[in-house]
Amino acid sequence: MSVKKIVLIVVGCCFGLMVLFIGSFLLAGLVFRGNPQGYGNTPGVGLVEVKGMITDSKEPIRQLRHFLKAEQVKAVVLRVDSPGGVVGPSQEIYEEVRKLAAKKKVVVSMGSLAASGGYYIAAPATLIYANPGTITASIGVLIKFSNLEGLFSKLGVSSATIKTGTYKDAGAPDRQLSAEDRAMFQSLINSTHEQFVRAVAEGRKLPIDEVRKIADGRVLSGEQAKEVKLVDRLGNLQDAIEEAGRLAGISGEPEVLLPPKKKVNYLELLAGGAEEKFNGAINRAVGRGLQVVYE
Repeated sequence: MSVKKIVLIVVGCCFGLMVLFIGSFLLAGLVFRGNPQGYGNTPGVGLVEVKGMITDSKEPIRQLRHFLKAEQVKAVVLRVDSPGGVVGPSQEIYEEVRKLAAKKKVVVSMGSLAASGGYYIAAPATLIYANPGTITASIGVLIKFSNLEGLFSKLGVSSATIKTGTYKDAGAPDRQLSAEDRAMFQSLINSTHEQFVRAVAEGRKLPIDEVRKIADGRVLSGEQAKEVKLVDRLGNLQDAIEEAGRLAGISGEPEVLLPPKKKVNYLELLAGGAEEKFNGAINRAVGRGLQVVYE
């Protein structure tokens, strides 16, 4: 076979594949436009998962808002497997769960761990399921600082700080916390802790004094949490899905509907990954700084 024929065959195959790809893309676009959610006409239960440390609220909020607007989604199961996280993102997710629960039934399914911030985001749901051995509660707030004076001294490193106010360098790793620093940070912690207590009391419809009795940072098993009304029922994820379907009036086993995948910008992903590694290195070097956490 001549070189010319081989080239023509290769070009023909490439062209055919290109046409097939474009046709498939256009067909998928037509299907998507015909049904924006891509769920068909069968009503179902949406599933949102929150796993690991809560440091960013954007993705859970995107999914919760998507299900709020999706007509086929009659109820939502929020699967929580988290030890907690940063105060701000936890509060933002809590607020979106509260808004969604005002419109549709929201059933929480706790995995192995749903503590502190992980419990915070579950509190405003319609119903909370936990496994008997789920580790949950831990209603408390903390802030940590690292003191590296001794290390700096051994390395022959010294520093000078020029500041505009008494507290501007409070928590810096090159000096001890002063009594004034401690009092200021304790006030901050007390404020955020009270916010946590109020959020649980409001979300669970419990007397605030009743919540305060167990809001000392203690962890509870799912079984113990049910006894103090932090959890409604004991059961697994499937139990939560079936209950969400019943609450939404869906007969039979409900179809589980997943949120659409987030569009990936690979340049942003690479940049974000580099930034995350840099910030992680800084945090490991100087401690959490002023990161107040539900943990």
